[in-house]
Amino acid sequence: MTVVLIFIAGTILGSFMNVCIYRLPRKESIVLPRSHCPLCGTTIHWFDNIPLLSYLALRGKCRSCGGRISPRYAIVEILSGLMCVLFFLHFGFAPKYFIFVYLACALIVVSFVDIRIHEIPDEITLSGIALGLVLAVLYPPLMNRTGNFASFMDSFLGVIAGGGSIYVLGYIGEFIFKKEAMGGGDVKLLAMIGAFLGWKLAIFTFFLAPFFGSIVGITLKIKEGRDIIPYGPYLSLAAVIAIFWGDDIIKALFLV
Repeated sequence: MTVVLIFIAGTILGSFMNVCIYRLPRKESIVLPRSHCPLCGTTIHWFDNIPLLSYLALRGKCRSCGGRISPRYAIVEILSGLMCVLFFLHFGFAPKYFIFVYLACALIVVSFVDIRIHEIPDEITLSGIALGLVLAVLYPPLMNRTGNFASFMDSFLGVIAGGGSIYVLGYIGEFIFKKEAMGGGDVKLLAMIGAFLGWKLAIFTFFLAPFFGSIVGITLKIKEGRDIIPYGPYLSLAAVIAIFWGDDIIKALFLV
């Protein structure tokens, strides 16, 4: 029953994240006005705004105009619910649970925005960097430390290592290919990840993300001839893997 309730709460969180995904790129308020159909502008009634259930009941269409509702809304809600459950099963209701749920929500938002418009909102990444640094000071176990200063330094070095590694990679790519290889949003995204996970897991994320990105990139290149892919989703996926298994993988690889 606890898991079911957590999943439901996660889908509600996912509903709000859908608002962020839609409105942040448009520089609109994520608070007001109330949710409305993006096609006809009709305000959505509460009974048509119940996560997952309303989408299924309406068969993915607006009640007012009959226009198709993007399946992204249901996907984000399901993904958010599952992430909340997985973090609970791994961390329980420890402070890390709530911290990493926030990070996961931020990663989901930036990933879907990046997929849509190939941009990553600064509102998420810059505020995330600041929050990660503050939480490292207030809660040293986030960095597996006992001292506030040592925890802050791990988080600060995570920002430098995360953002710096992507920046250097982009600079080298631009030099070789004579065009932009990595966007500034990716730099800030991995810097945010480093602020929450520390420098070791930031570097782990940096090296793991290209594995996922290359698989999709090669596929899209062959099928569609596409040269540019959004990199945010692969950094986000690598960061989630780092949260669950990063420390164990590092220990296994380097025997530390």
